[in-house]
Amino acid sequence: MAQDKFQSVPDMFLYRVRSTPDAEAFLFPKNGGWESMTWKDVGVAVREIACGLAALGLGLEDRCSIMAGTCVEWILSDIGILCASGATTTIYPSSTAEDAAYIIADSESRIVFVENEEQVEKLVAERDNLPSVEKVVVFDGFADHDGWVITLDTLRELGRAEDGSNPDSYAQRIEAVGPDHLATLIYTSGTTGKPKGVELTHDCWVFEAEAMDAMGSMTATDRQLLFLPMAHVFAKVLEVATIRMGISTAIDGSIDNLVDNMATVRPTFMAAVPRVFEKVYNKVVSGAHEAGGLKLRIFQWSMKQGYAASKIRQSGGEPWGLLALKAAVADRLVFSKLRARFGGNVRFFISGGAPLSRDIAEFFHAANIHILEGYGLTESCAASFVNLPTAYKFGTVGPPLVGVE
Repeated sequence: MAQDKFQSVPDMFLYRVRSTPDAEAFLFPKNGGWESMTWKDVGVAVREIACGLAALGLGLEDRCSIMAGTCVEWILSDIGILCASGATTTIYPSSTAEDAAYIIADSESRIVFVENEEQVEKLVAERDNLPSVEKVVVFDGFADHDGWVITLDTLRELGRAEDGSNPDSYAQRIEAVGPDHLATLIYTSGTTGKPKGVELTHDCWVFEAEAMDAMGSMTATDRQLLFLPMAHVFAKVLEVATIRMGISTAIDGSIDNLVDNMATVRPTFMAAVPRVFEKVYNKVVSGAHEAGGLKLRIFQWSMKQGYAASKIRQSGGEPWGLLALKAAVADRLVFSKLRARFGGNVRFFISGGAPLSRDIAEFFHAANIHILEGYGLTESCAASFVNLPTAYKFGTVGPPLVGVE
């Protein structure tokens, strides 16, 4: 049975691990292929990270920064920080050493997780300006700088030792985290001055996860491809939705590999910013014109049938008669090939972060590919409005989430 109410993200995470331990949680690139983790595997990794942070003295609401690209280690570390009763500060890996140092110092982060040696060097260059930083934990790198830098594996070893000495501490720390405790600091640039840290509590994330679950658009039978930067609130809200619903999530932040990854992991949904859809649109249209001749005429004829079918579907109906036949032929000739490039299983895309052109939305809908546009702010913990597969209107951001006024 589902738990009635979660008091924190760690509380929700423990429920997920208990409920579906053997279900697939994450897939990630490794050695030229993809490796899978079950929720039980994730539970072990998170516990080791959390207990490692406890061994380093992390306390309730103490901040840890993460400066890394989108990868499975980012999410494991984030959940580990929260399960250690700490709070996560997000930093883009593209940030300069000076900008990263400002956020780390302003948030008073005690520990910083980084992706690789390139990020370590940024912190070493600014070390004199980081008096609060006690340790740097590197995902892919080496222990160095008189013990100031340790590896993630070393942190997990510390965690195993700490857990062995204090086996009840992990659960006690999670129990101590309440709805109003700080979970995340996300710095937004605003329009003037230095970036400001937006404080998001556990209650914010639990509300978002529950509201997205109540929408009914996504379920545990789905598979997500997550490539958005985890430093952004858009990706973070998808992380907590994954935990709440037990959605299998393939993680790889590489934009260059995005289309190939889709063809390999075959997601049923994916979130992206409008620029991604614009690039796909431009590539498809320019490719048709470059081919010219018969291929161009088939493409243009198919788009005409697709737009006509889309217009009917937007009104709540389904094409019938001759149009239904023509739409089926167009789908077979053109649109099915486009969907195959995305893995062939996509039920819908989610667009956010900037306005989506109605023309782009209608182009994809003509190809029987649904883009659901939504809207939210960092300050509102991301999703506030979103179109639904069963209730949508292009050019709008859709109805409010359940519980949003």
